[in-house]
This record gives sequence, C-alpha cells and structure tokens, in this order.
Amino acid sequence: MRRWFVLSVACALVLGAALPAQKKTKEVWTDATDETLPVDFKFQGEYAADKIGAQVIALGDGAFQAVVLEGGLPGAGWDGKNKSLLHGKLDGDKVVFTAITAAEKRNYLNNAADKFSATSKFPPPGHKELTGTISGTPPVLTLGNGTLPTLKKVTRESKTLGAKPPEGAIVLFDGSNKDAWTGGRLDANSKLLNTDGADIRTKQKFSNYTMHVEFLLPYRPKARGQGRGNSGFYQVDMYEVQILDSFGLDGKNNECGGVYTKLDPSVNMCLPPLVWQTYDIEFTNAVADGGKKVKNARLTLRHNGVLVHDDKEINGKTGGARGDAEGTPGPIQLQGHGNPLQFRNVWIVEKK
Repeated sequence: MRRWFVLSVACALVLGAALPAQKKTKEVWTDATDETLPVDFKFQGEYAADKIGAQVIALGDGAFQAVVLEGGLPGAGWDGKNKSLLHGKLDGDKVVFTAITAAEKRNYLNNAADKFSATSKFPPPGHKELTGTISGTPPVLTLGNGTLPTLKKVTRESKTLGAKPPEGAIVLFDGSNKDAWTGGRLDANSKLLNTDGADIRTKQKFSNYTMHVEFLLPYRPKARGQGRGNSGFYQVDMYEVQILDSFGLDGKNNECGGVYTKLDPSVNMCLPPLVWQTYDIEFTNAVADGGKKVKNARLTLRHNGVLVHDDKEINGKTGGARGDAEGTPGPIQLQGHGNPLQFRNVWIVEKK
C-alpha cells in the first residue's frame, strides 16, 4: 500500500512538472517608453494632411480601426460631421486597412474587432468605403491606393500643458510630495501622482475656483468602453468630469470630456493613451438658501486647450457623489475606478 502511494505521488509530481503554470499576458501599460509595449502601439494615434485627418484606434492582437475625418482632426479642422471607418490588421511591418461596407453588422465599442464601430451610428454620416496602409518610420497612412493625400503621423500637445500656477494659486501636486491628498502614491522615480486604481481626494475643501490638471491614460487595447482607463475628475466631490480612453469615439457624456450622465462635450478632444492631456476648468458651485438649492452648479471646461463646455449648467449630482447637499464645499476627487491613472501639475485658484 505504501509503495503504491509513493509511486502515485511521484507520477503526480512528474506530470505537474510537465505542465508549468502559464504566464499571464500583460494587458495594461502606463509608460510610453516601456519596451514590452506591443508593436501595435507605434501605429495607433493621429495622422493628418491638408483638410483630412485620421485617428487610428488599437483594438488588441494586431487589430485596428481608422476613423477618417473630413476637414482635419477634431479641434483642428474636422467639419464636425463626416467620418469614414476602415478595418485594419497588422501585416508584418505594416497595417493593412480594408473597406468597411454599410451592409456590415457593427456595433459601438463591440468587443470583437470585426464587429467594432467607433461611431454609435453605423455607418457614420459621410462614410466612404476606403482602403489604406500604414507603413514606414515614422509611420504614414496612405488612403485610397494613393488617390488621396498621404497622412503623416502627428503627436498633438495641449496648449496648456505645463501651465505654471499663477500668483495666489494653491499647488495641489508638483511632484515633490502628496501632502495635499488623502490616498494616492507619489512614484519615487517618475515623480507622478498615481491612483493605483483607488480614489484620491484633496484634504482641503473648495467651492468656486479655476483649476488645472494633467493626466495620462493607460494603454489597454483589448478593453472597451468604460473598462478602458476609466477615471473621473470630481468637482467638489459631487460632479464628475469623465476621464476615459475614448480616443477616436463619438464624445458622449460618459466619455472623456463629458459631464457624466449630464453633458456631452462639444467635440471629442481625447488624445491617444500614454499622451499627456490637460483639463482646465472654471467651476462655480451650486447655491443653496435655507437648505434648498436655488442655483445649479456651472462649469466651463477646456480639454487639451479646446473649449468643450462653455458656462454649462449641471442640473444635479452625478453618480458617485458625496451625500451632502448641493451648494456645500467639498474636496476634489481623482477617481481610480480600478485603473492606474497618473497625474501631474495640479493647481487651483479659489474665487469668491
């Protein structure tokens, strides 16, 4: 009996040794210089030529969707209406795009790349059945077998990136410490403020102010919708301005630049993941009289230097708000929502 037991254990150990645990594939990146980034990363991004722009979205495993925009890139010439969609696949050292036909069955943000649509209305207004190729170093996008202009890859930078705090500003984060915050982590090497997937809040409460914040979205090509770098920039811990990798999408209230469930941005100014972006906001808190709200909160927001909300009224709290009554001061929240968001150069100027 004992001999049988010993043999059984030995066999089990041998079999176990023959079946090593599989290493989990990396699916989230937070640094554009990371050597483990898939080759797809160098092709995703923005491309531009005279009066035409394209945003190439990486969908994981060598799949892409290109959104071609008439007039130019969002905030830089796009006519605000006409788009064409192309399906792309990595082929050696290039990406080959095939035409997407109006007869295809595609859905907004579908998990499957061959069913994915970057526009909620499919096909989008002005859709043309185009083909194309991205190749070269630096990459260029050739559309329509060369019958359209060649688009060069561009890296846009917000006009307010690196904005210095004006006189009288309260510096909430400058890379030296995180004393102004509850939660979060100051990375000793990068000097960035990390959420590590958890919410962080200012220790100080505010009411009316202008504020500047810079943020970096992670690269999660296989994720879709709210799973793709989800975070939020909460005014007085009550009204969420969404932070999300919604590069190339419609620009809805639950996407980057939107006031969650309340207001769509006038244009989707989200840049590709792992590119520094800015929010510049002017916020006026709600007003209460005798415990009753008499004025709604208002905000003006510039996303990457482009006006996306112009003195808009917010008709109530958004999801995840603190339980206090509207019109009361509150902290600034930078939401983690399970995603590794990074922030820098955060400052605020209080106003009466």
